[in-house]
This record gives sequence, structure tokens and C-alpha cells, in this order.
Amino acid sequence: MKVKIIPAMADNYMYLLVDETTNTAAIVDPVEPKIVLREVESEGVNLTTVLTTHHHWDHAGGNEQLDSLKPGLIIAGGDKRIGALNKKVTHDDEFKVGNLNIKCLFTPCHTSGHICYFITDSSGEPPAVFTGDTLFLSGCGRFFEGSADNMYDALIGILAKLPQQTKVYCGHEYAEKDLRFAKTVEPDNECLIEKHNWVKKQRDCNLPSVPSTIREELTYNPFMRVLEPTVQSHAGETDPIKTMAKIRELKNRF
Repeated sequence: MKVKIIPAMADNYMYLLVDETTNTAAIVDPVEPKIVLREVESEGVNLTTVLTTHHHWDHAGGNEQLDSLKPGLIIAGGDKRIGALNKKVTHDDEFKVGNLNIKCLFTPCHTSGHICYFITDSSGEPPAVFTGDTLFLSGCGRFFEGSADNMYDALIGILAKLPQQTKVYCGHEYAEKDLRFAKTVEPDNECLIEKHNWVKKQRDCNLPSVPSTIREELTYNPFMRVLEPTVQSHAGETDPIKTMAKIRELKNRF
């Protein structure tokens, strides 16, 4: 499994996912189709599939143009509002891209049709998950079409239960600001301080902060740590879902 990170627009990431055993590829959230096709040509791969995390224009806005430039693609997603959609998926649906197994995880909250894509192969390499605007490095998406209990289910009920070594590829480069906010929640968290220092160095060199891992997120992401006493104390709550709501409210004002 190979993942090529492709920056797009101001702070988006598209991802070219390649099964190296068959040279077959998928593209995640191809908002800039011409850039995608240049990368496909450069890599010499056969693009067959679009994995769309949600319908917002900065993720799905390139689907129709890509479909016209390269007809015949499978365009997957969990929301009928996604442009050029021809493969509607829901929770636990599975399909293949070459020899890669794609498992769909339904994570509604940021949007009501949001899907994360969990990728495994037989190579023994760590799995990958493409989380769109549900899970960011040390953050999560705004609750535009859901509530704190939805995000709790998505982060704690689904994503936190993935294998700890799973690499997390999120939809935006928000890490530095999200880590700064996280330090207001847990200022003495050594894992968080260390990660923030590393991210600042990466971004100073114009390098991406992705991927993180599920294991890492559980050590410094306040939205993945709503069961922790330190995070609950900062929120002034003892219930994890109320803690989720309060931390999101604080982040919205940060």
C-alpha cells in the first residue's frame, strides 16, 4: 500500500492510494482534478476509484470534472449530495481497489453522510484510515449536521477501536492550531507538547503533519480523550458526551 499526499487549495489534502501489487489506484477527495490526473500520470498507475468522505465542495467539488475527464470511474460516498456519485456506501460496506480492502465507516456529525475509509492489505504494513473532516490531527470537525453524541460515537465508538498502529490521513492541515488549542486543555501533557514541537518544525519546512496514528491521537487529541479526568476537569463535566460538547464549544471560540 502506498499513499501519496497531494496538497490542494489552501489547506486541503487529497490522497492517491495505490495498490502496488496491481498498480491500481484510488483518489480520496479529488477537489482539484487536473492536479490529480497529473499525479496519476506521474506515478504511472491505473486510477479506478474515487473515495469521497463527504459532500462539502472542498472535498467533493472536483468529482464531476474528474468524471468527465476520466469517464468510467467508480465514485463512492455515503451521501446523495455528492457530485457524480455512482456507488452509495454505508457502514461496514467493503470493496476492493486492486488487492486493497476498503471498509466504509459511517461517521455522521460534521455532515449527516460522512464516511471514513479504512484500508488494509495482506502485506503486514499498518492499515490506513482516511478521515475527511471527522478526525483531524489533535482535532475533529465542527458539528454542522450532528451533535456531541454523534461525534463521540464516531471518534470513541468507531475510530478509537481501529488497530492502534493505523495511520490517520485527515482532510486538512489544521494540526498546528489544533495542537495549540489542545495545550489549553491539557497544558502538562508531555505527548502533546512533543507532538506540537514536531509539527511546528514540519510546517516551518512546508512539510505535512499527516499521517498521525490512532495510538498517537489517543495520547493528545482532546476530542479522543473525553474519558480522561484531565479533559473532563477542563470542561467542568464528568460525562464524556457533555465533555465533547464543551470542548467543541471552546474550540469554536479559540
